[in-house]
Amino acid sequence: MTPLNIFELIVLVYFITLNGVYIGLNVLSVSGIYQYMQSNSVGVLPRIFAGFSPPVTIITPSYNEQSTILDTIHSLLELEYPQYEVIVVNDGSTDDTMKMLQHELLLSPFPEAYRNRLATNAIRGIYRSTRYTNIYVIDKENGDRADAVNAGVNMAHYPLFCAVDADSTLQKDSLTRIVQPFLEDPRTVACGGTIRIANGCEKKEGVITRAILPSSMWALFQVIEYLRAFLYGRMGWVPLNGLLIVSGAFGLFHKETFVSIGGYNKKALGEDMELIIRMHRLLKKRGQPYRITFVPDPVCWTKAPETFYRLMKQRIRWHIGHLQSLVWNLGLMFSKNGGVAGWVALPFSLVFEWFGPIVELTGYVVIIWGYLAGWISFDVFLIFFMVAIGFGILLSTSALLLEELSFHVYPRPTDIIILFLVALFENFGYRQINTVWRVMAIFKHFWMLLMQQSRYT
Repeated sequence: MTPLNIFELIVLVYFITLNGVYIGLNVLSVSGIYQYMQSNSVGVLPRIFAGFSPPVTIITPSYNEQSTILDTIHSLLELEYPQYEVIVVNDGSTDDTMKMLQHELLLSPFPEAYRNRLATNAIRGIYRSTRYTNIYVIDKENGDRADAVNAGVNMAHYPLFCAVDADSTLQKDSLTRIVQPFLEDPRTVACGGTIRIANGCEKKEGVITRAILPSSMWALFQVIEYLRAFLYGRMGWVPLNGLLIVSGAFGLFHKETFVSIGGYNKKALGEDMELIIRMHRLLKKRGQPYRITFVPDPVCWTKAPETFYRLMKQRIRWHIGHLQSLVWNLGLMFSKNGGVAGWVALPFSLVFEWFGPIVELTGYVVIIWGYLAGWISFDVFLIFFMVAIGFGILLSTSALLLEELSFHVYPRPTDIIILFLVALFENFGYRQINTVWRVMAIFKHFWMLLMQQSRYT
């Protein structure tokens, strides 16, 4: 075989393996969602668990959120849950966020001893609302989101906590639903919920009143991405206890477990994924039985980037964070008690996230160039694109179909037609652009490591 034939084979094996794993996860996801829909109904679930729901702390990290913070607070006050508190962490905002909190909440200094269990930047003051007695505010020196959440956890009074970004909105029954795995299985230490795109939706006082598709092309592509990532990508790993990420935008955590492993890593660009992989690694090392899970129904609506540049920055940052999370927790891989997370999920992510984008991008370039130059036959060219593009269309359209058969968030027939077209056309350019961004992130990550190493030599 020629070197070109060998490369063709490597690329085809890569795409077939990658999509084969995704199809396997899809099968598990369909089964999981079917069981979930059979055992949970909108009307029955809240009544069943109402008397058993543990109190929850909601932590809202805020930095320069003067335009959204009040809507966020109003939406949190509308949650249908027996007992919860809200801790807003003003992370050194330079705008009027703190003034608006003071005016709206009628804050009063709260003389509570601050438990510094997780190291954070300096705390300026702790306050309690005299208008809403379950709302507290921490004013602190600027750190970052991870530092702000850690500060909120230090003050949290309840055994479970949920971090919700200041530009995100929970559905009224989201807490009731996401707490369910903790009630069903006491080994549960973390649970994620579904994230949806809020762009274009109708909102009243911070609450989503009507789901409408965004007008931005970039946001539309992300609607399909999020459906595929949450309904399939995450749901499929749950039965295997191999889930490697719980989104920082909406996840519920057992507070003592979170504190015992050191909380969020402030150095991580992807602190949410790094936390979960570290949780797998340390809990398995301790021999502690645990469960990290995901429920598809609790929804958090979040604002997505609508421009090419902002989306590129977000995806590069995400991918570098992903790479950091894998490298910093390599001790989990093939460890004695690693389970599916250590023996399957992490190696899969390492191969297909570290080397995959380079193989994928190079494959596109070489196959197209080779075909145009006459080095590659039409049959090989056709097989490549059937595998690379065809499987992508299958995964995207099946995610949309599953969404319509289960939760049916977008009720208008025209919305479904638009999403179907987006699911088709995202495979002709958008997904390839994402591959380019991931390759850029890989090289940027290695450059960061090189610069870091040079400082110590």
